[in-house]
Amino acid sequence: MPSFAVRIGLGRLALVAAAAVAGLVALGLMAGGDSVRKRDRAHHVVSLDASSAGSGATASAGVTDTEAAQSFVEDRADVQHANARTPDAASVRSAPSPGIPSDAEVRRQLKQLERGVDGVAGGRAVVGRDGMALAPRGAPDAVARVIAGGNEIAKFPYIWGGGHGSFVDNGYDCSGSVSYALAAAGLLKSPLTSGSFASWGEPGPGKWITIAANGGHVYMYVAGLRFDTSGRSGPRGSRWQSAPRSNAGFVLRHPPGL
Repeated sequence: MPSFAVRIGLGRLALVAAAAVAGLVALGLMAGGDSVRKRDRAHHVVSLDASSAGSGATASAGVTDTEAAQSFVEDRADVQHANARTPDAASVRSAPSPGIPSDAEVRRQLKQLERGVDGVAGGRAVVGRDGMALAPRGAPDAVARVIAGGNEIAKFPYIWGGGHGSFVDNGYDCSGSVSYALAAAGLLKSPLTSGSFASWGEPGPGKWITIAANGGHVYMYVAGLRFDTSGRSGPRGSRWQSAPRSNAGFVLRHPPGL
């Protein structure tokens, strides 16, 4: 049986070993902390920068997105999807993008508008059975361009951080989606995080476009239609939705003049 002194020495050795292991674990967490945070944020469907809301923002980054479960987050490594095009007015109207409706589908939707089916022509945008939106007649050109931009990526995958390294991507998160659609109308020069949208533009709802943002999520209404990565019907369900949602906990902003 070891002597008392030997037992004390073994105990000290165990404490030193435990401290060393703890130090290695701490170093590992520090080194991999960023990836851990990214994985956690992707799982919980929050923005790139949950603390980036400007000083004028009043919504909390901790507000829960009640429809987050319907964001259907996908890992970038698992996504096989074509890239979107550069979101400028010329490109989004010049050629079909992945997921964009065909000419025949557009003509069919226009006939629905003329008959007053699925909406009121001239007042509100409508979303067709294919998940694409049609701008109401008489809407400002900028609004029509935002809708065209939204159509470009309406059924793209949700990828955390998608659309932030570049507007051109094969998947978009909430703020990347809103950024892309606004950029198609020349309203945005570079992608913003959801927290940044909480202090972007002018305060309050707009006549045509209203952005709802906090530190964890952002979506917008365009001519009465909701453009939102949450609340979708499936992994490739459309971001365009006719059903509204509560804006509680979100700051409302709008592009100047719209």
